[in-house]
Amino acid sequence: MAKYDDESAKVPIKYTARDFASIKAELEDYIKRYYPDTYKDFNEASFGAMMVDTVAYIGDMLSFYLDYSINEMFMDTALEYSNVVKLSRQMGYKFRGKPTSYGEVTLYCLIPANSSGLGPDSAYMPIVRKGSQFFDTNGNSFLLSEDVDISYSKNETVVAAVDDATGLPTQYAVKAHGQIISGQLARQVTKIGAFQKFRRIRLNGSNIAEILSVRDTEGRDYHEVEYLSQNVVYKEVPNRGANSDTVPSVMKAVTVPRRYVVERDKTVTFLQFGYGSENAVTTETVAEPSKVVLNLNARDYVTDTNFDPTNILKADKFGVAPSNTNLTVIYRVNNSSNANAAAGAIVQKGSVTLKFSNTSTLDRGKMAAVKKSLEVTNDAPVRGDVAIPSAAELKRRTIDHFATQGRAVTAQDYKSLVYAMPPQFGAITRCKPVQDVDSFKRNINMFIISEDADGRLTAANTPLKNNLKTWLNQNRMINDTIDVLDAKIVNFGVHYTIVTEAGANRYEVVDLCNRLLRRRYAKVHDIGEPFHMTELFSLLGRVDGVADVVDVVVEPKTSSKYSSTSFDFDDQKTADGRFIVVPDNVVMECKYPIDDIKGTVK
Repeated sequence: MAKYDDESAKVPIKYTARDFASIKAELEDYIKRYYPDTYKDFNEASFGAMMVDTVAYIGDMLSFYLDYSINEMFMDTALEYSNVVKLSRQMGYKFRGKPTSYGEVTLYCLIPANSSGLGPDSAYMPIVRKGSQFFDTNGNSFLLSEDVDISYSKNETVVAAVDDATGLPTQYAVKAHGQIISGQLARQVTKIGAFQKFRRIRLNGSNIAEILSVRDTEGRDYHEVEYLSQNVVYKEVPNRGANSDTVPSVMKAVTVPRRYVVERDKTVTFLQFGYGSENAVTTETVAEPSKVVLNLNARDYVTDTNFDPTNILKADKFGVAPSNTNLTVIYRVNNSSNANAAAGAIVQKGSVTLKFSNTSTLDRGKMAAVKKSLEVTNDAPVRGDVAIPSAAELKRRTIDHFATQGRAVTAQDYKSLVYAMPPQFGAITRCKPVQDVDSFKRNINMFIISEDADGRLTAANTPLKNNLKTWLNQNRMINDTIDVLDAKIVNFGVHYTIVTEAGANRYEVVDLCNRLLRRRYAKVHDIGEPFHMTELFSLLGRVDGVADVVDVVVEPKTSSKYSSTSFDFDDQKTADGRFIVVPDNVVMECKYPIDDIKGTVK
């Protein structure tokens, strides 16, 4: 039997042994020290060696998962995408899920002439309702994000048909414009049972871009808020006053006891409610001071410590949790892997809703003809970011957003706000704020770039830029002005020359080099990011079979299928040739990596 005396008990255990080999070595040393007479056979084929290996294996596994679990608790070291999303949520950054593409469509409609034949009959000029669906030639779905009034005075109107007998117009063609977003509508009905605090509902669809409405069986609406503690939202109400021409809508503060927040994972979306019941509904927005301040004893003043936090937090329990009802959720889904569309690609009608002013007095045949005549196209491409951010990019955006704290002061603040814009207004692939040195005031040039239908860089469309400017205006400094501008795209190719090792298959080595470079430069560069020539040499030098990198040439691509931006690589290269200086309004792109990255063996 082993002896345990005071002296042996003082021998410390080495807790630094964490991997299989070190754990096994410590186990063998422990056995030799404390059981010298009990066990002596350390042959690798023995039963004892098997038991030592088994214990070391278990210890190694436990050590690995312990380290892995600890690493996943911190933003800097987390690897799993779902954990990065959860950590970003804790830091106040909302993961928006699948980005939304944003654009504009042109609507054409044939309207019968009025009784005099001198102009279209306004009674047959409908409103194309928000949510009407259109498709492009690839089957991607787009929804109208606003009502389009065909009778709008600034719409273009031309004669479409003339009566041969009288010479008077019988039909007019009206041209109107409307904003669209990518995706299609989906509906989910969830049966809710007995009351449950902080009820959480999972939506069935994946790639959910936006929650449009949540309503229970009794017809009561639930409102989306940023945080459950937010009990007031601002609604847009039509302005019926005399100044309606200049101010079409007014903002009205509305108390929302029934509310929810949206929580997203990479593919899953949840609705999170509060813990209040229907019996505890309150519409109070400001607490009564007499209910908040503690009772005073013979004092006629109060201090900060006189406020009772329990009374302040006792408002409405973070909103009402639904119970004993059915919740109907309408949401928008981006099912397509590519929600962008080229110019002229949106030509098909889906579910389109037209609203006429007074259907009871109108001819049904004429209304049907108007609806049938509706045509659609997009004069400009529909663009946006076609992919969700990677884990590394999401980390960077979260850290920047946390530092922003809801205001835009530094250039990094503006950059963070751009990426935090709600997806229903579009998505920016890359941006860079630059102070305008030619301006006498604090003017900021916000250079942005988007992606086309194939995921390649392209200029953002006008609606997307207008939305971005509106979004930034709410957080900018009062003395800042913002100009949203297109970044210039410079397409490049790479040609390299290498020497292979003796006996190496030169074709296989070149193929390995090509695949490595194509994978590296398929990633989108930042606007103004320098192009490091030394990185090319380093990447090629690490490929198995490469003995030496003789030469690397980065050349511009300027044919008809590339960007027309001219860029002198040699002129922008530093004196030592280590990297190419890229201006603040330029982004580098290897547009066709398979064609534009080539190598030869010397």
